[in-house]
Amino acid sequence: MIMPVTTTRTSPDWPCQVKAPGSYDWERSATRWLRELVPARYGGYPAMVRHPVLLARHAQIQVQQEIRVARTALQTARSDLPRLGMPESVIEHTIKLYAAELLQLQHIARSVRAVSEALVGRGGGR
Repeated sequence: MIMPVTTTRTSPDWPCQVKAPGSYDWERSATRWLRELVPARYGGYPAMVRHPVLLARHAQIQVQQEIRVARTALQTARSDLPRLGMPESVIEHTIKLYAAELLQLQHIARSVRAVSEALVGRGGGR
């Protein structure tokens, strides 16, 4: 019996590396993408691979921690980096780097949330 392939519209936050929900093999593409967001040892745990919702949950926590780290690095750069002997040009470049990274991490967090919601809605917890 051939099962129909159904797709749903994806949000602008949907990661391009993940197939649209409901399309053939989309959960596998979601799992691959999510594994890239967590430390390698977590992505290798069988429970994380068998239960994409569990992997998505861990990825959400991981990205939120990275956001906190980037915020702290950004907020403390002006006071900490001069004490480390960094020249002003390096400090300014570093601040821009942290600000850009923070924006990227916030986008990734929204993407993880979108994938997680789709997995939960499709019974991706298995």
